[in-house]
Amino acid sequence: MKTRYGALLVLASVSACSDGSQPAADGDAGTPGNDAAVTTDGTVPPPQDGSALPDGKAPPDAAIVPADDGGPPLTYGQTYSGGEFHLGPVDYDETVWHNACAPGTKYATSVRQVEGTLLAGLWDGIQGVAGYCDACIYVTTAKGKSATLRVVTYGATTPNSIDVSPDAYAILNSGEYPRSMTWQFARCPDTGKLMYEFQTGSSEWWTSLWVRNGRVPLKSVEVKSVNHASYVALARGTDGTLTDGAGFGKGTFSIRLTGIDNQQVIDTFAWPSAGVAGAMLIGQGNLQ
Repeated sequence: MKTRYGALLVLASVSACSDGSQPAADGDAGTPGNDAAVTTDGTVPPPQDGSALPDGKAPPDAAIVPADDGGPPLTYGQTYSGGEFHLGPVDYDETVWHNACAPGTKYATSVRQVEGTLLAGLWDGIQGVAGYCDACIYVTTAKGKSATLRVVTYGATTPNSIDVSPDAYAILNSGEYPRSMTWQFARCPDTGKLMYEFQTGSSEWWTSLWVRNGRVPLKSVEVKSVNHASYVALARGTDGTLTDGAGFGKGTFSIRLTGIDNQQVIDTFAWPSAGVAGAMLIGQGNLQ
């Protein structure tokens, strides 16, 4: 069985999409300043009207689990079953594979510090999989172990299987084989504010970014700016980027995030004096 994760392609200093096309290596059956407005309804489950997921599909059989009480996190949508977890390896240093959700320069140190080392790579057969870059999943093994993991890549593996980082594997592994498990998308731990990481090729004429450290999987990301009098949706790339092909224009801009549960956050930024190329802008809050 082979796993393939995000081969890197760079064009005109812009980190490009991953194609998820590299072979497995471990022989382990391996598969893997601003103003902001925040509104939230906190615990509303995903709507079943065809608009709950980044790919426009509503998650069937939505399951909500109480959170922040020492128990499992809040979860969203269907349970993905029939797969296994494997030691990828998935890591920020990309010791074997490029992470499909990262730029060519890898995950920024500031993002690594807040998102932690419990990492996962998803099966690339999940529709709209790149829309889940930096989201969290809650994994439960057949032996009863569980962990909340941050998605940093995806690639070719068996249906619904995941690859995990060494720290995640140490938590989940009981020495069993096959390493059967189920998982759901989940609310991430509270690790601070939203982070907006702009691609190095970004400018007022072509603007592209990643949203990092979000607590809830994203349904949409929109911008209102000099070039857009009202909010327009950013296009999701296969490397997890969100892009405005015509650019924001040089001036104040607002980014509106809508979570899978329809809560919203709006962050407003003045145009950085050095421009947005390679900028890391910090929001005022987060989805809850």
